[in-house]
This record gives sequence, structure tokens and C-alpha cells, in this order.
Amino acid sequence: MEAMVIDVMRETMMAILIAASPLLIVALIVGLSVSIFQTATSIQEQSLSFILKIVSIFAALILFGPWMITTLTNFFVNLVSQFSTMIG
Repeated sequence: MEAMVIDVMRETMMAILIAASPLLIVALIVGLSVSIFQTATSIQEQSLSFILKIVSIFAALILFGPWMITTLTNFFVNLVSQFSTMIG
């Protein structure tokens, strides 16, 4: 029983990382690019990086949203089927 719980926890963590990775990568790339731009131009406006990150995350969510929903839906269906085999 403990092994099943550990497997479910591991699969849950992997599903979360896989589903969130496109947004995290976009935020990393935009943040790094804005930081380099700000350093090169000596512009130290904090709202610049914040607004660009928000807009880019929103665009990435629109772009990757269907894939993320499909990934999480497949995970949930797999999880429910595992629970039905554990109980039965």
C-alpha cells in the first residue's frame, strides 16, 4: 500500500512539473532577456520586467493551455483507473 502511495505522489509531481514547465521556461527566458536589456541600457524600471512577464505568461497560457489540460486530464483518468484497481 505504501508503494502505491509513493507511486501516486511521484506521478503527481511529474505531472505538475510537465504541465507547468512551458510557463516556467517562458518566464525564465523573458526574465533573463529583460534583465540583460536593463543591464545593457541602464534602465532600472521594475514594472518593465513585471509587465512583460505577465503578458508573455498569458500568451504562453493561451498557446500551451490545451496541451496542459490534455496532460492533466490524462493524468487524472490514469489516477482514477488506478484507484479503481486498488479498491477492487
